[in-house]
Amino acid sequence: MSARVRIQTEDFDLSTEVAQLRAQDRRVGAVCSFVGTVRDRNDGQDVSTLELEHYPGMTEKSIEAMIDQAFERFDLYGARVIHRVGLLQPLDQIVFVAVTSAHRGESFKACEFLMDYLKTQAPFWKKEQTPEGARWVDARVSDDAALARWGIDAKNG
Repeated sequence: MSARVRIQTEDFDLSTEVAQLRAQDRRVGAVCSFVGTVRDRNDGQDVSTLELEHYPGMTEKSIEAMIDQAFERFDLYGARVIHRVGLLQPLDQIVFVAVTSAHRGESFKACEFLMDYLKTQAPFWKKEQTPEGARWVDARVSDDAALARWGIDAKNG
């Protein structure tokens, strides 16, 4: 299993993940991280649960390729992406992205770049349970626009 990408059902601990990412690397002057959580509302509707599915192997490979792009675009020392799958409840942690670099600017940009990719291109399928029943969740137009500012067409990857 890659130290850079993990897809898992179990929760993760932020301090442990950040500590492992920066372990003994004296070059690191900046760590930027993002944690996404499950909301109880989406598009004006109550959400009781969120279920995520993925293609094992394909999903990790896709995220690894985007991390490789982040290393080409930004001056990074390390990166880690953890994404949970399975049945999740509101308030549950769902995604963790962290990067290390010498300076904050590169870390901020790389972290945002990776999140923009994950929201639109990573092969996950999300199904919400609402009072009206189950519904599949698509990427938002605003997510596609966020990815486009990095020069990536969300429709063509």
